[in-house]
Amino acid sequence: MAEQSAHTLARACAQAMFARDAASQGLGIELLDAGPGSARLGMRVRADMLQGHGTCHGGYLFALADSAFAFACNSYDEAAVALGCSIDYVAPARLGDQLLATADEQSRKGRTGNYDVRIENQQGELIALFHGKSYKVRGTVLSPETSND
Repeated sequence: MAEQSAHTLARACAQAMFARDAASQGLGIELLDAGPGSARLGMRVRADMLQGHGTCHGGYLFALADSAFAFACNSYDEAAVALGCSIDYVAPARLGDQLLATADEQSRKGRTGNYDVRIENQQGELIALFHGKSYKVRGTVLSPETSND
């Protein structure tokens, strides 16, 4: 029962965050699933995402991975932000590719957590590997703070 409650909480947090996330929505990112310390997001590569070599600009790949990281590290209803992130681009993503970003918690203790994100295309080919470190701040996801103090 506790596992079900943790999954229910994680999905509620992800849905609440996604509803407020104009950046991810604007990129056409879809929230596919969320669980405790995990998230799955999808994004189709559009023509306006291509750079001068005709492949997906790395900034869009980073944004997709960063969003998956954000949903994963905020899945416990404890507000968390990025402390640092890095990405390795493994293969190009092309026009029309349907990308899947899968974020998984590697560690979480005290105020920090570590998360890995894999981006794959529709054939399951690895496109990028991302690592993010989170830092827990004041507040919750489901009842965000409204003051700036």
